[in-house]
Amino acid sequence: MKAILAQLNFLTGDVDGNCQQIIDTIAQAKTENADVIIFPELALCGYPPEDLLLRHDFLQKINKALLKIQEQSHDIYCIVGYPRQTKNGIYNSAAIFHHGELVTYYDKQCLPNYGVFDEQRYFKAGTEPCVIEIANIKLGILICEDLWQPAPIAQAKQAGAQMIVSLNASPFDYAKPEQRYQTLRKRQKETGLPIMYVNLVGGQDSLVFDGASFALNKRGEFAAFAHFFKPQSLSVKVDALKDFSPTEVTPFPATDEIVYQALVLGVRDYITKNGFKGAVLGLSGGIDSALTLAIAVDAIGAENVQAVMMPSRYTADMSLQDAETEANTLGIKYSVITIERPFMSFVDLLKDEFANLPTDTTEENIQARCRGVLLMAISNKTGKLVLTTGNKSEMSVGYATLYGDMAGGFAVLKDVPKMLVYQLANYRNRISPVIPQRVIDRPPSAELAPDQLDENSLPPYSILDAIIERYVEQDQSIKEIILAGFDRATVERVVQMIKRNEYKRRQAAPGPRVTPRAYDRDRRYPITSGF
Repeated sequence: MKAILAQLNFLTGDVDGNCQQIIDTIAQAKTENADVIIFPELALCGYPPEDLLLRHDFLQKINKALLKIQEQSHDIYCIVGYPRQTKNGIYNSAAIFHHGELVTYYDKQCLPNYGVFDEQRYFKAGTEPCVIEIANIKLGILICEDLWQPAPIAQAKQAGAQMIVSLNASPFDYAKPEQRYQTLRKRQKETGLPIMYVNLVGGQDSLVFDGASFALNKRGEFAAFAHFFKPQSLSVKVDALKDFSPTEVTPFPATDEIVYQALVLGVRDYITKNGFKGAVLGLSGGIDSALTLAIAVDAIGAENVQAVMMPSRYTADMSLQDAETEANTLGIKYSVITIERPFMSFVDLLKDEFANLPTDTTEENIQARCRGVLLMAISNKTGKLVLTTGNKSEMSVGYATLYGDMAGGFAVLKDVPKMLVYQLANYRNRISPVIPQRVIDRPPSAELAPDQLDENSLPPYSILDAIIERYVEQDQSIKEIILAGFDRATVERVVQMIKRNEYKRRQAAPGPRVTPRAYDRDRRYPITSGF
């Protein structure tokens, strides 16, 4: 048997476009004499469709598209993920077509409702296994979470399955590839069944799907492995022993490489799928904006990226020089607009309101907001999306200005801790040097006050990131973090900043999720809380 794992990039909600992409891929699989082609979970509507599933007109469109796909299933089996509407509710299902007919369907049994998932809001859970025979091989059909739990695969084996086919929309985080492999390898060893695993690829709002589809043989070895972050039709051959032959597979990429690729894909798909004409960002001479610029250029090309340096009286000469070097190296459109005049105008307008009050962060925030207004004006005039440059460490503790450096449409580094920012900058420079070394080496500064350094307001990032990871991603208590060896006063201060700034994070732009627990979909805390 020859199978094609159709690892494709779909646009959520674009039923007609997704349908055509499925039909085109089926046609190509026929020219390769494939017996079966398998598409990802909810391929026809994209994942996650969220409240689109509550629209009757959307579901009608799904049903019409299914008939078009069904008509193309002559001479090949087609397994397609879609939402199945019934009188009892909607199921997350897989349709199996052949000879222009619906052979059967399978309803997902395990509906995840943790982390980024909210499937129980929309779907009813299936209860029955589905085993189909293709080329004398009995295939058990599962959908994503079904394979992470032991019962569905055991049920499929009991129903006669000799091999498992899994349709997936499994979002990326830097721990997911290894976690996914270890979990599926465990299921394979429990049952002895080889597994074909096809995953979605592409960016969808804050989620990034990494693809990395594969076939796992009876010995738990990779027999085929698709690219990370790229659409691909992966061909898999099943031998006479109803198994796959092992093959050499490229090891999982290092964390810095795989996270960088995820960010590039997330930025590219957010810009292109939403119809923006390019990207514009503020280039400060610091490491965060330098990395954001490199990602943007790698995502959509230098010709579609614009950067603006907006110096103030506090901007160092080296910042001006480094920003210009970065822009020239990457070949983007670059301009310099000083904010001194608008800043002084605001200060003058407010002089009576601020009479007899000391200078403080208010004046710093006015500078940031001057820059936000300029970038948004360029965005409105050109149709380019403003990319914000703040990282996860800053977002966690509120070291960012609402309507200032937080103003924009997509926050590229929103889920990237500061220490990982440095790793990614060094990784990108190993490909080609685009970030000046002194940008990486110099102490970080917002440059909104004389001789300002981040460490004047925050703990060292190595300590801050470790506390944030424990408190935000692992839900450790203050006591647990202190017992792990961190200073009590520092921990209590950081936790208070995290809690106090939930309102800021709610107003931040979306950004690609790359850690096991990001803000927004993963971590939903009340703004008003007495805890």
